[in-house]
Amino acid sequence: MSPVQENSRWPRVSKFTLSACAATVAELVTFPLDLTKTRLQIQGEGGSRQHGGNVQPPKYRGMLSTALGIVREEGPLKLWQGVTPAIYRHIVYSGGRMLAYEQLRESVLGRSEDGVFPVWKAVIGSMISGALGQFIASPTDLVKIQMQMEGRRRLEGKPPRVHGVYHAFTKILAEGGIRGLWAGWVPNVQRAALVNLGDLMTYDTVKHFLLRNTSIPDNSICHGLASICSGLVAAIMGTPADVVKTRVMNQPRDSNGRGLLYKSSTDCLVQSVRKEGFFSLYKGFLPTWFRMLVTRPLLLFIYTTVTLTLRNIWQNWTACTK
Repeated sequence: MSPVQENSRWPRVSKFTLSACAATVAELVTFPLDLTKTRLQIQGEGGSRQHGGNVQPPKYRGMLSTALGIVREEGPLKLWQGVTPAIYRHIVYSGGRMLAYEQLRESVLGRSEDGVFPVWKAVIGSMISGALGQFIASPTDLVKIQMQMEGRRRLEGKPPRVHGVYHAFTKILAEGGIRGLWAGWVPNVQRAALVNLGDLMTYDTVKHFLLRNTSIPDNSICHGLASICSGLVAAIMGTPADVVKTRVMNQPRDSNGRGLLYKSSTDCLVQSVRKEGFFSLYKGFLPTWFRMLVTRPLLLFIYTTVTLTLRNIWQNWTACTK
């Protein structure tokens, strides 16, 4: 096999698997931040509740107190409650997004005559592929959020809603049919598109600004600063849709799978702002941003390390079989 054939075959065989593996490891490392974010986005839902004439404020108010409260009241392993559907989600989302992006880049949007893929096309391709991948993976997000809230439900004396991934999928399917599995997909897709837009656009803009206007070279410092800024913008753009998604997916449903709190994602948005104020749409912002800061370099490190290792193994194996 020639080097050209080997290099062309290698991505086709490995890219999907490597992306899924890197995303899975990153998910395992950062999942406590995701669980904390979900709990923060649900707290105070609908405003403070009245009990005997007294107003009951939300039990948790900040990121650290929420995470510590989970460890103290539910146990440290509960920080990873719901991680299994999250891994399923990343396998579907990362793979679907990668395949869609490459198809858009090579066959739909196209490269320029010099072989370069312009930034504006990359932004469009990233938004479309991210939205498509998220739509396909939306049922796993639904199950993940419901499992993440089980610990809180039990502390409040409520009966368990789901007992595991398989039970959650079958229960949702039985109550709402195929359509029920995609409850909350609209804000979910909006969030993915906005996060991809903010992340890619800001990262490229900040990196080129630093290279043109400062003495910082194209190194890890430059990429780190660009990542901090891109994560911030992506979190600002995506958190409101993420809050709506979480609340729509977590709401109780009737026997036909219809939501009992919100008629639609728009209704959820309006109710949240009216009852809790505009900044309720930014609940969970800090863990969202921190997770983005960690995920990008972690994904790059894992993907690069595993790719180089497997490529060396592949090349040594092909050399021995010649």
